[in-house]
Amino acid sequence: MIRFNRFNQRAALCALLLCFSLGSAADEILDANKLYKQGQHAQALSKVEAILANKPKDAQARFLKALILTEQGQAEESVPIFTALTEDYPEMPEPYNNLAVIYAGQGQFEKAKVALEKALRTHPSYSTAHENLGDIYAKMASQAYDRALQLDRSKTSSSTKLVMIKDIYIPAAKTSGSKTQLASTSKLPTAAAAAVLTTAVVIAAAPAATPVDASIIMISSAPLITSTELAAVKPAVAEASTNSNHDEVLKAVQAWASAWSSRNAGKYLAMYAKDFKVPNNETRSTWEQQRRDRIGKPQAIVVSISDAKINVLDDTHATVKFIQSYRSGALKSTTRKKLEMVKTNGQWQIQSEQTGT
Repeated sequence: MIRFNRFNQRAALCALLLCFSLGSAADEILDANKLYKQGQHAQALSKVEAILANKPKDAQARFLKALILTEQGQAEESVPIFTALTEDYPEMPEPYNNLAVIYAGQGQFEKAKVALEKALRTHPSYSTAHENLGDIYAKMASQAYDRALQLDRSKTSSSTKLVMIKDIYIPAAKTSGSKTQLASTSKLPTAAAAAVLTTAVVIAAAPAATPVDASIIMISSAPLITSTELAAVKPAVAEASTNSNHDEVLKAVQAWASAWSSRNAGKYLAMYAKDFKVPNNETRSTWEQQRRDRIGKPQAIVVSISDAKINVLDDTHATVKFIQSYRSGALKSTTRKKLEMVKTNGQWQIQSEQTGT
């Protein structure tokens, strides 16, 4: 079963470090990569910056820097690094794949699809890119399905109508003259009919030129889907919605960490819901002023999250547990944190914050 949460930034971007045959300082790269995998992103970034100061074109160091920036919630800064690597080393699939991960996290699924197709052109057997592309198609299918339902709600019909696909043209089927044999969904069992419906939405959502040899799905007028068939489709749609919320919650938490690291107090405080449970029974205004004062201090701040575990409770509530690494001046700390998230006006915000859980 396709699960779009493969695009969790940590899981998807911890791809194999590129094995470029370049004259970089191997020991230094290995040390930096070890720190990165241990979650010590600030220290790893310092080592990488030192390598790039002497060898600004070092591919391994550039690749690792982009990974670290993404982990720190600074995906926008990693995009030009990965892009430059695709230009300098167009035969390497990993930078294309990681660009696709970032685009997907931003909801730019068309750009993600194009990047993955380029990765597959360099390595047609690259399994990670194939899996990610399948997830992209599933997400695009879910969005197309949602749009279709929204359009249907604007009509005056008393009930939502889902149109079944009647015929499938199968290129590999035996032909008689110029006619291709047809398979009718009306002869398929319920689960198969649901699968055909999902496939049709995927093909409709994706441009014609894809690296996948897909059957051509012909859509024509047909009987409405039955209640039994609808029941078979609903779980897949519900799962797609849950996975979409999963990615949105992770993106919100990364944006929160990024705003904190960049000392953008306004953006940081905007991540907290109006009904945020202020600690120590303080007033909201007192707490906000304290946060502004701390964030606005001269020394640099580096905040990163790792090992994020997200539990989507429903369409508007979720919990996130993760390890937070904080560094500012001589102060360094690593702690576990739990955030209770609420979705308001389409935006995930922090409703409560607990440390040490």
